[in-house]
Amino acid sequence: MKFLATTALAAVMATGAFAQDITIRLAHLNPEDPFGSHSGAMSAVFKSLVESNSNGRIEVQLFPNGQLGKDNEVIEQVRSGLVETTISSSGGMAQHYPLVGVFDIPFAFPNIGVASKVIDTDSAFGQTFVADLEAKTGLEVLGLLDSGGFFAFTDSVRPIASVEDMDGLKIRTMTLPTHEAMISSLGGQPTPLPWAEVYTALQTGVADGQMNPVPIIAFAKFDEVQKYLSITNHLITPYIWTMNADFLASLSEEDQYLVKWAADVATDAGRAMSRVIEASDKGLPALAAKMEVNVVTPEEQAKFAEAAQPAVRTLIAEKYGAEGTAMLDAMMASIEEEKTDF
Repeated sequence: MKFLATTALAAVMATGAFAQDITIRLAHLNPEDPFGSHSGAMSAVFKSLVESNSNGRIEVQLFPNGQLGKDNEVIEQVRSGLVETTISSSGGMAQHYPLVGVFDIPFAFPNIGVASKVIDTDSAFGQTFVADLEAKTGLEVLGLLDSGGFFAFTDSVRPIASVEDMDGLKIRTMTLPTHEAMISSLGGQPTPLPWAEVYTALQTGVADGQMNPVPIIAFAKFDEVQKYLSITNHLITPYIWTMNADFLASLSEEDQYLVKWAADVATDAGRAMSRVIEASDKGLPALAAKMEVNVVTPEEQAKFAEAAQPAVRTLIAEKYGAEGTAMLDAMMASIEEEKTDF
């Protein structure tokens, strides 16, 4: 049974100093502060639970803020066994498992409740997705959750209230062909860049804007280099927590259970922290104090979807073939199924 995220977060400060027999190095892209980002919360909770419940036999070393390299590079380190585990974005994972691009159908998810149910290792689609990713990469998936909520656009040129406002804007994307296809279909110029380069690219004008969930925009301090925030709610993409499969298999059965249980609780904590940031003055209110915020109307959202959905669907079919189409269909079916519960 999953534990309440608030209980898990309360345990963050409980870990004492022990002598370690096993070391788990956990890397992620985001700030270490457990109250500042979902992966910060996840890693802090995981460290606390694993160390305290192993009586110190297992040490968890945290490497936040991309300390060990770019997202795709750290995933390769985990695959090769140089690092035990990482929490990564879909952009980083795409270079190892391209079918993560099926999440990039604009406006596929009607609300965050449906998204949270579908983007989860316990969902029917989550199990299909995870099994395929594990089979193709050799990695073990410990957690699957949204990257912080629905995506919004920021830019330094003008508010984005309609598809026409996208014309000519250089929008940073993850290194995902689906993201690039979406921006192109809307009249923008996709500018794929790794996460570590985004702030400087926005600051120097290499990119006019970018797209991310509000919690990520907030902790990345994009309000310092962007003037406009346009609430479009056009995408939700996953963060994927993976571990080296051989390392996990080398642990005792008891320790394997502990690692998986702690990751499950920590994933819940990360999902909850995203919602807390969204709802608190750390999220949209903080950004609105420095940026000009506009909300795209449902009528204009429909026009965005009409322009972008066919382009992304076509790319998935052409680039990933029947396998990509089948994975996309499975995700859409899961969304429709979960919508019946709301």
